[in-house]
Amino acid sequence: MIETRTPGRTILAPGLEISRIVTGLWQVADMERDGKTLDPVEAAADLAEYARAGFDTFDMADHYGSAEVITGTLLASPNHPSARAFTKWCPAPGPMTAAVVREGVERALHRLQTSCIDLMQFHWWTFDDPRYIDAMLELARLREQGLIAHLGLTNFDTAHLRVLLNEGIPVATNQVCMSLLDRRGTEQMSTLCLERGVRLLTYGVMGGGFLSERWLGASEPAAINDWSKMKYSRFIQAVGGWQALQNVLQAAHAVARKHGVSLSNVAARWVLEQKAVGAIIVGARLGESEHRSDNLKVFTFALDDEDHATLSKAFAGTKNLPGDCGDEYRKPPFLTASGDLSHHLNSLEPLWERQPSEGYSNRWTIDSGSIWEPIAGYSRAVRSGDRIIVSGTTATHGSGHLIGRNDAAVQTTYILDKISASIKALGGRLEDVVRTRIYLTNANDWEAVSRVHGSYFGHIRPANTMLVVAALIGDGYLVEIEAEAITHDNWQ
Repeated sequence: MIETRTPGRTILAPGLEISRIVTGLWQVADMERDGKTLDPVEAAADLAEYARAGFDTFDMADHYGSAEVITGTLLASPNHPSARAFTKWCPAPGPMTAAVVREGVERALHRLQTSCIDLMQFHWWTFDDPRYIDAMLELARLREQGLIAHLGLTNFDTAHLRVLLNEGIPVATNQVCMSLLDRRGTEQMSTLCLERGVRLLTYGVMGGGFLSERWLGASEPAAINDWSKMKYSRFIQAVGGWQALQNVLQAAHAVARKHGVSLSNVAARWVLEQKAVGAIIVGARLGESEHRSDNLKVFTFALDDEDHATLSKAFAGTKNLPGDCGDEYRKPPFLTASGDLSHHLNSLEPLWERQPSEGYSNRWTIDSGSIWEPIAGYSRAVRSGDRIIVSGTTATHGSGHLIGRNDAAVQTTYILDKISASIKALGGRLEDVVRTRIYLTNANDWEAVSRVHGSYFGHIRPANTMLVVAALIGDGYLVEIEAEAITHDNWQ
């Protein structure tokens, strides 16, 4: 065992050295949910104790109660210990103009009482709405102006991280869930991050506290009150239930006994040793409990081949969580503290406004704003009765910017999001799609495009045709897709 009195450190991005255990402040919102507000001076004093112990990096968001105010109180206090402040901007979907984005950043700057945010992380609710690209481009401009040191994402999946990287946006980090129960981030996400120099910040490492000796051999709780456990109890059910958790706990406990550390140390160490992981985030309940001494033990040992074999055997007895990182916020199963978020997602305004077709009682159209729609006399999509037909769609963003130049997979991701938005604007769902047609300019792109198509339609399985054509209209266009859906929902 290695003796240590301070947590490990890493260079997360140029000029940004941090503790490899980041103190997460999302539980501030839980502590304040009954209408009370933590005293910012007292809470800042608690943060100072973390910083003096070497845990000097704090993660928060605009909706984590008064977490930004508390951290700002620390940063503004005289003789405060060195600290790094990471925050998140989680706007409602809508126009991401320069003014809107600047307002979000300036609000965080004011609350944090700083002139530059160490890491601004961006969350977006639905990729059907491509204005996340506009938001990130504006954030990149504010970074150039010195208001932000580094840009990050939170809960972006691999495909949409790739979209932003292809646009040249300097993404330093992506914050995702990862634990002994949730290993999605170790797959295609880690592959992309290692290729492109993006570091993962990982939360959920302790499974809301379930990955600890306290629950080893214990009965499943009949009732859960705190948000963290409400969330991760859903993860437990998704991977196979309470017995699946017990199998993982038993394996981690065996490894912990071998190294003379806690079960939670093993859970944290396993995530830290994933190559794409820059740091893990461990939550704190300020003024109520702290585990700094135990967390230091994470840096006193390393997992060997025998340890990994023991854990892998337990993993084999669990189900893999479906989908990619962040999917739990956008599609079933909704593994969130509040559960099913479909009501929230369904309440979002359609990206485009439907228009009745003149002379028809049961026909509607939408336009996406392309300059060619009125010139050529076509609609982005048409609904007639229960049938929705989407025109051939390319990866054209806004007034004509091509997304995914030289990358057919990126273009396909953008196109299928645009098709999904079109169908939703006319009262349908992606699940209603019964046919797609794909046009490629290069036959060698067939597999990359097919895999993206499969990630959207693998559970829907519409009829499909893929064609190679001599060319598509416009410079750099590699893919064009059209779709047809049939919906039986009542809609007017």
